[in-house]
Amino acid sequence: MTFRLRVPRGLRLPRGLRVRLVVAFLLAVAFGSLLTAGLTFQQARSAILDRTQAGAVADLRAQLDSLAPGLPFPPRTEDLRDLTRQLDRAGGARTWRSSAAYQNGPLVSASRGTPPVPAALPKAVAVRGGDGAAYQRVEHAGRLWLVLAMPVMYADEPGAGDASHEPGAGDASRTPSGLTVYASLPLDADEADIAALLTAAEAGAVPALALALVPALFAARRVLRPVRRLHVGAERIAAGELGTRLEAEGHDELADLTRTFNTMAQTLQRDDAELRRMEAGARRFAADVAHELRTPLAAMTAVTEVLDEDAASGALPSDTAEAVQLVSDETRTLARMVEDLMEVSRFDAGTAPLRPEHVDLRLLVTKTLRLRGWDGDERITVEPGEPVSVHADPRRVDVVLANLVGNALRHGRPPVTVRVRAEDGRAVVTVTDHGPGIPEHALPHVFDRFYKADTARTRSEGSGLGLALAHENALLHGGTLTAANVPGDAGAVFTLALPLAAPSPAPPEPQ
Repeated sequence: MTFRLRVPRGLRLPRGLRVRLVVAFLLAVAFGSLLTAGLTFQQARSAILDRTQAGAVADLRAQLDSLAPGLPFPPRTEDLRDLTRQLDRAGGARTWRSSAAYQNGPLVSASRGTPPVPAALPKAVAVRGGDGAAYQRVEHAGRLWLVLAMPVMYADEPGAGDASHEPGAGDASRTPSGLTVYASLPLDADEADIAALLTAAEAGAVPALALALVPALFAARRVLRPVRRLHVGAERIAAGELGTRLEAEGHDELADLTRTFNTMAQTLQRDDAELRRMEAGARRFAADVAHELRTPLAAMTAVTEVLDEDAASGALPSDTAEAVQLVSDETRTLARMVEDLMEVSRFDAGTAPLRPEHVDLRLLVTKTLRLRGWDGDERITVEPGEPVSVHADPRRVDVVLANLVGNALRHGRPPVTVRVRAEDGRAVVTVTDHGPGIPEHALPHVFDRFYKADTARTRSEGSGLGLALAHENALLHGGTLTAANVPGDAGAVFTLALPLAAPSPAPPEPQ
C-alpha cells in the first residue's frame, strides 16, 4: 500500500532553493539544539537527583549511627515507632518520612501519608546480603519520592560474645541485625529545579533559532550565488549567446560545475560554428547547382517541345514518339525541381521577394484552379463563402494553393473540398480530401524538405519540396500552414491562415 502526503488547498510548500536551504539549515540547528538540550537536561537531572540521593543516604546513615545503638533487640513495635519518630524529627529540612521493619515483621511508621515501600527494595537489600543501602524513585499522590532502604548491622567487639553486640549502621561488621529502616523523601525541590532547567532550555531555543537565521541566510546566499550565475548563463546559451562564459571561483563542487558549464558552452559554440559552415556550404552548393542547371534545361525543354510537336503530328515512329514523350516528361519534372531548389535557396538567403496587393482570396482560389485545368474537375468542390480580402502576393498564394490541391488529388481520394472563410480575424482556406489521411508518424514532418511519408513512391510523384515551399510562403506572409487528419479516418485537411487586409479608408466627403 502506498501512502501519499496530501497538501491542503491554500497551503503551498516552499519550492525556492533559497527557502529550502534556509529551512534545512534551521532544521539542522533545531535538531542539534534539541539533541544538546535533551542530553544536557538528562545529565543535569541525573546529577540533581544523584546529589539529593547521596546526601539523603549520608544523613540517614549518620542518624542511624546515632540512634540505633540505644535500640533494644529484638525491638518491639513501640521501639520501632519511637525510632521512626526520632528519625523524622532529625530529618530537618529533608522532611523525610521513615518506617522500619524487623526481619519479616510488619512495616512500622510514626507518620501518616508515607508512600508504600516498593516490593523491590526489600529484595534488593536481601540480595546485597544486608550490606549497603538500596533506593528507588516512585510516584505517590502526584509527587515524586525517593525511597531509601538501609539495613542496621551489629557492632561486634573483638572477643565479646553475642550479649555484647550493639546495633549500628556504619560498622565494619558484616553481621545483619534483621532491622531495615526505610526513609521516603519528597523530591519537590528537585522537581522545581528540573522544571526551571527545562523552562530555561525552552526559552533559549527560540533566540537560538532566530540567531541561526542570520548564518542560514548568509550560507544560502553564498551557495546560491554560483547557481544564479549558472542559471543566467544557461538562459544566455538558450538564447543563442554561445560565447557566454562564467568565472569559476574556488575548488568546490559548484566551481567544478561552472568549469563544466564553460566546457559545454565552448563545445556548443564550436559545433554550432561547424554546423553553420556546413549548412551554408550545402545551401550554396544547392543554389549553384540549380543555377548551373537552368541554362541546359532551358535548351533541353525547347528541344523536347519541338520533338513533342513532331511526335504529335505523326512524323516520328511510334517507338521513337514514346521515347520522346518520356524524355519530355522527365525534362519538365527536372525543370520544376530546379525551380523549386532556386526558390528554396532564396528563402534560405532571405531574398525571396514579396509583392503584396489587396485581393479577394476567393478569386485567387478560382484563378489557381482555372490555370491548372481544375475549374471543371468533378473531383474538386469549392465552397467560396463570403468575400475575404487579404493583402498578399498573388503568385506566392497561388503556389501554396496549387501545392495543397495537387497534393490532395495525388495522395487522397475525391472529392477534394476547398473552403474559403474569415475566422477569428484571419482569412482561412482549408483543403480537405477523403483519402486514408496522413500517418501519425509523418504529421510532424509533412512540411520538411524532401520528406515523403511513403518512401515507396516513385520519383515522378514529386521531389518532396512542394509542401515545404508552401509552408515557407505562408510564413513569408505572416500566416500559418498546418496539417491534420479528419476525425474518423475521413481524410487529411490542410489549413492556410493569412492576415485579413486592413479595411480601406472611406473616401472624403465632397465639400
